[in-house]
Amino acid sequence: MNRKAAVGIGYIFCLLLTHAANAQNLQAGPQQKPQVLWQKLDATIGETDAHLDGVIGVAIEDLPTGQKLLLREDEVFPQASSIKIAVLAELYHQAQTGKNKLADLYTVQSSDLVADSDIMNGLTPGVSQITLRDLATMMVAVSDNSATNVLIDRVGMANVNALLDSLGLSHTRLRRKMMDLKAAAEGRENISTPREMMTLLDVLYRGKVLNRELTEDFFRMLSTHKSSFIPRELPDDVKIANKPGALEGVRNDSGVVLLSGRPYIICVMTTYLHHEQDGEDAISRISLAAYRMFDRLARASEYGRVVSPGNSSK
Repeated sequence: MNRKAAVGIGYIFCLLLTHAANAQNLQAGPQQKPQVLWQKLDATIGETDAHLDGVIGVAIEDLPTGQKLLLREDEVFPQASSIKIAVLAELYHQAQTGKNKLADLYTVQSSDLVADSDIMNGLTPGVSQITLRDLATMMVAVSDNSATNVLIDRVGMANVNALLDSLGLSHTRLRRKMMDLKAAAEGRENISTPREMMTLLDVLYRGKVLNRELTEDFFRMLSTHKSSFIPRELPDDVKIANKPGALEGVRNDSGVVLLSGRPYIICVMTTYLHHEQDGEDAISRISLAAYRMFDRLARASEYGRVVSPGNSSK
């Protein structure tokens, strides 16, 4: 073969390789574009972390795909009222096994009453009767600490932790009742990690703990309207099953955003905060960035075209 022919064959071979590479890139393109959105969400979290005067941990999971975005996911954080998700899970677990029924009645006692219990403190001790489900509603919707403590006594702190152990969540612990300042001073804090709280919500959402009926009711309960940080900047019609937590120097919020077509879990925990408001703002900022990404992924084609209702553009 002469040199001219060899050059010609080499040129054709290069064209074929280029065409194959372009075809591969064209085929992979639609799958790669969403990853750019994940990278931008990661960058927003990084910027928020850099500007926060405190420590932040994040765990976000795309429930349909299982893709996750994590930051300090295995660091242990104080949970404040977010630990009430675990108490609620054990209550529903016992409702499933028959140990307790959600309709069981409880008579309020004066010994039950502690601070930050706006509803329970308004009831008449020794007279008022409420169901366990009513107590759970108070615990979730207004974070009533007396209602929470009654439920902890009813289901048993050891049983809550046994459920967590059965799910492999060894760093998520219920170690004291609400407003037990002596226990807190002794270091017996209620704790979890971003990854473990995400995992707890994941197994509950996927029906691995409760049957279908109780799973639906659990998330209906957790979706009760409440003042919290994840929903703060989101549209009012987005359903969110979450439980925030607040202590001095601590702000948390963990939940499932039940976005149509693209539900996701988001757990953001902050501690060592110089200003608690900064922690709240950080959670809300990350939540809004996550929502904007998942909302587009839910409504867009594989090429990123989003068609909103009533949009007639070509």
